[in-house]
Formats: sequence, C-alpha cells, structure tokens
Amino acid sequence: MMIKQIKRLIVWAAVGLMATSCLDKYPEDAIPASEGMTTVDEANQIVLGIYSAYKSSALYSGYLTLLPDLQSDLAYAVQGYSNTYGDIWRWDILSTNSEIEAVYQQLYVVIGRCNYFLENVDKIAQNTVDDDELARLDLYKGEVYFARALAYSELIKSFCKAYDPATAAQELGVALVSSYSNAGRPTRASLEDSYQFVLNDLDEAALYLQLDDDNTDVLYNTGYFTIGAVNALYARVYLYMQDWQKAVDYSSKVIDSKKYFLSSVNQSSSDANFNAYEYMWQYDASTEIIWKVQFEVSSYGGRLGQVFLNYDYSSYKPDYVPARWVLELYSGTDLRYDAFFATMTTGYSHGLRYPLLIKYFGNQNFLASNILHVNMPKPFRLSEQYLIRAEAYCNQGAAGISKAAKDLATLGNARYSSYGSSSLTASNWQQVIEEERVRELYMEGFRLNDLKRWGKGFEREAQTATVAPGNSLEIKASNPLFVWPIPQHELESPDADIQPNESNK
Repeated sequence: MMIKQIKRLIVWAAVGLMATSCLDKYPEDAIPASEGMTTVDEANQIVLGIYSAYKSSALYSGYLTLLPDLQSDLAYAVQGYSNTYGDIWRWDILSTNSEIEAVYQQLYVVIGRCNYFLENVDKIAQNTVDDDELARLDLYKGEVYFARALAYSELIKSFCKAYDPATAAQELGVALVSSYSNAGRPTRASLEDSYQFVLNDLDEAALYLQLDDDNTDVLYNTGYFTIGAVNALYARVYLYMQDWQKAVDYSSKVIDSKKYFLSSVNQSSSDANFNAYEYMWQYDASTEIIWKVQFEVSSYGGRLGQVFLNYDYSSYKPDYVPARWVLELYSGTDLRYDAFFATMTTGYSHGLRYPLLIKYFGNQNFLASNILHVNMPKPFRLSEQYLIRAEAYCNQGAAGISKAAKDLATLGNARYSSYGSSSLTASNWQQVIEEERVRELYMEGFRLNDLKRWGKGFEREAQTATVAPGNSLEIKASNPLFVWPIPQHELESPDADIQPNESNK
C-alpha cells in the first residue's frame, strides 16, 4: 500500500529524554513509559521531538559537520583566531573534549527518543481501529527506524575504525541500545554487528516508507525522512562497508527514481541574482536535496558559517580559511568556486586578503531578519549519490571505469559552465574521485572519514598568516585520532561497560 507523507504542524517539541550519561537507563527527566505516549497525536509529538534533536548544533548544524573537515587538511586557523575548535584542528584531542562529548551525547539522545517511540507504538496500534490513523503510525515507524539508523551510522563513522570485511567481526563497534526502559549494561558490539544493526533498521524503514512504482509525490527538498533518504543512507553505508555492488544498487535507486534532479549552475532560479546551484546555498532549497534539517527563522540550530566569517557588519575575522590546495582544485569554469568562496580583506591587524568560505554565509530569509551565518544542513544530496556510485563502479574493476566517468560527467555538467568529458582511467580514478569529493562536499563533514577509509594521512603546508605549528602538521594514516576518543564520562559511567578507543590512551 502506498504510504503518503502526512503534513504535520511543525511544532519542534522537545521531549525530555536528556541524560547526563548518554546510556543511563532512567534519566531524571524521562517520561514514564506508561504516561508519555498513548495516542497517535502523542506519537506524532515524539517523532517531532526526534526531528528536533537533529537540529542540535552538536550535529549537522555544527560539530558533526565542521569538526571532521577542520581536523583534516581542508582549512587553516588564522593568526588572531578565537581558538574555537583549536584543539580539534591541532589534533590535541582528549577524551574530555566538550564538542566530541556533545556529538556522542546528542546522537544517543536521538537514539533514546527513537527507542522510547518504538517501545510504545505497538500498544497504540492495538487500541487504534481507524485505517488512516494506523497508516500514520506506520509512517512514523519508518521515520523513527531511519532516524535511529542514521544516528548509529554517525556514531560508527566518528568513533570506530574504517570497515574492513576481513576484520570487522573483531573490531570494536558502538554500544547498541535498542530498549528505552531496559537498556541493561551496555557494552560495545563488534563493528560488523554495529553495521548490521544499521542495515536492519534501514530494512524496517524501507518497509514502512516504501512507495508504489507509479507514485507521483514530490520528495525533494524535504525536511522529512523518505524512502529516498533510506536508499541514500543504504548506499553510503554499503560504500563504507566496501560492498561495491550494493552501493551501486542503492545509489542507483536514488538516481533512477527521478525524484531528485541536480541543480545546475547553467539553470536560472526564482531569484535572478543566483543560478539554481547558488540558490541551493542561498535559500537552502533545491531539487537535489534528499533530506535537509528544516529550520525556521523562529527555530534553528547552529551557525555553520560563523567560524569562516565572524562578520559583525563591519569586518570579517574568520577563525579558519580554506587550504590553498583546495582552492586550486577548482578550474576557471567550475562555478562551484563562486558559490563557495569570495576574496575579502580580513579585519585582523595583519590584513590578510584571501578567499573566505561563503557557502554558509546565511540563508537569505534569515539574513533578512538579521540572523547571520545560519544555513539548513543538507546531510543527503543527489550529488553524493553520483559520487558513491562512481567510486563503487571503479572499485569493481576496469569494466566500471566508463560507467563512473559517465556519472562524473553528469555531475560536472551541472557544476561547470563548460565541462567537456571526464578523463578517468584505471590508474587515475582514485585521485579523481578523491578530488571530486573535496570539490563537491567541501565542509560538509566527509573528509576525515574519507581519509580514514582510504588509509591516507596528510601534511599541511604553511600558509600566510596562519597559526604555527598546526599549519605544518603531518599526520600519518595510522594516527589513532582518526577515530575520536570515547568521552571519558562514558568510560567511567557505572551504568555501562564501554571499552576505550586507542585514541583514549
């Protein structure tokens, strides 16, 4: 049966499930299971609370997006900077780091809310006879299973080693908590079992969010979880698991669905000042957005652009500027450059004039309300699916190279004023894919994990007016801090038995 997206009043309700320790069984402000969710409308409020949890500045509108890219080779701290995220950039990362603690905690907040919903929803269904109400509950189930899968996938990405099929059963994964009222004494599962948990949740989400083949609903540019987001996460997870064929299969489901379309630099938009691609960053709206974290002027999360601009209506004092090598990756006809960067003179005493990141200068509707540097995060876009499929094709051998070249050409034609063709060979595809992921996904939180899964370190080369010695840091691929340390309070919690990472030692 086709499940239609049900329009809801956007009330980003806060559900009191916060915990001082992320895995505590009964937080003091928890809702008793017998009282908190007894009707379909109350179930809806819990689901809205899950969406609300994803608005946190600890996640996509802040740390989870920014920290992995700032820790990598993509940006440099500027002399005179505020030291915001400085320990991350310098690789001086301890288990007491407050930003990493916040990421870990907030992801388990999401998981806790999901577990609470899933523990109580069947009791509501048993007391519901209206078919429309039952359909609503099924939709909510799909959204919640996806939300939990996404949270666990981000925990795995941040706090676990890269997946190797040969060793995943022996490597540490994450603490898998699937019950709200009876969490037991959590311990870390294997990496293999952790990924399987994510896949199992995606299987459930796909079951409840599936659409008929003839469905004509518009799915792009939504703040809700849909089957498109489910398939996009499947593709991403299978890429990380090195299951190349399934990565191809699921990215193809997204691409071939014809529910999403790349926003082109060669297309106009409803604002004459911006092409369709620029419009995506200026208004956070696009036909290629699979899922975005929905903000309102009256309710939003963090400010992604703050550390790159720190504009006070008189001058710019960025904490971080783009790496020179990144800027040089963009050719003159690659119009992403104009959407992402603008050369400005900074307000520091050294007067650095340099291309600053304007990708997150701020949503135009927010700027009109004097809210600077706030953009809606876009964790899933169609372009990533083309990159996933291209990389997976290449990993399947020579036969996949030409297919990958077509995907890169499709993406290139939407990003360049004049693209031509992709020169992809068996000897250069890895470098081409790596560079294209930097160009397309700059400061969207992918770089650290990409380096980790490719088994690559990096070396920063000093740039003008940047901070030493971090500006000449050399990081080996074996550095344990590619995997973030488990927060110290989790290791010390009496309610769990969590093993540390090498980066904790």
